Amino acid sequence: MADQNAIVDEATFLERARRRLLPHPPALAGTVRLRGDHDLAGGRPEVAVEVARPAAVLVPVVTRATGVSLLLTQRAAHLRQHSAQIAFPGGKMDPEDATPLTTALREAREEIGLDSGHVRPLGYLDEYLSSTGYRIVPVVGQVTPGFTLTVNRAEVDEAFEVPLDFLMDAANHQRHSREWRGTLRHYYAMPFGERYIWGVTAGIIRNLYERLYGP
Repeated sequence: MADQNAIVDEATFLERARRRLLPHPPALAGTVRLRGDHDLAGGRPEVAVEVARPAAVLVPVVTRATGVSLLLTQRAAHLRQHSAQIAFPGGKMDPEDATPLTTALREAREEIGLDSGHVRPLGYLDEYLSSTGYRIVPVVGQVTPGFTLTVNRAEVDEAFEVPLDFLMDAANHQRHSREWRGTLRHYYAMPFGERYIWGVTAGIIRNLYERLYGP
């Protein structure tokens, strides 16, 4: 049965975001939880937190009169790592990046040409530790209509939107597994038509759902 809380309108989404998102980038120490695919397996992270490289992604929530959606990218098929996978705009923090927000906005400009003037930061999700050794800070931002995108073909094949109604419905959050490097890996997957949203991206979306619509 679909989650009745998944009916997403702009006013409700923004009100929940104001109350439930983290107001500042999460710290490694303290009560903020470090998320990762290891959560599903009930195991320990494969990568030591101390050596993980800092990174950030923008979680771009597009608010239109016709509905609310999440802007995602499909990585270029020729890339050496994570080729053709669905992802948020983002990447590792450069030395000159002052904050995770700086990184997220810069990467969104570089990857899909999203003008930062159309992005209003709303808050942060929990840090996500990837199996490839990145400590990712997800920055949730409201993207106002009127923007145009210029996809950087060196990094991205396509940018597209998925209705937030679909992604915030727990019935669409599947648990998949596959063997990788001799280990059975567990991860979230959210197939949407021909799109296969999985891994870190699906895990971050799951965290968005838990923060906004969880108990």
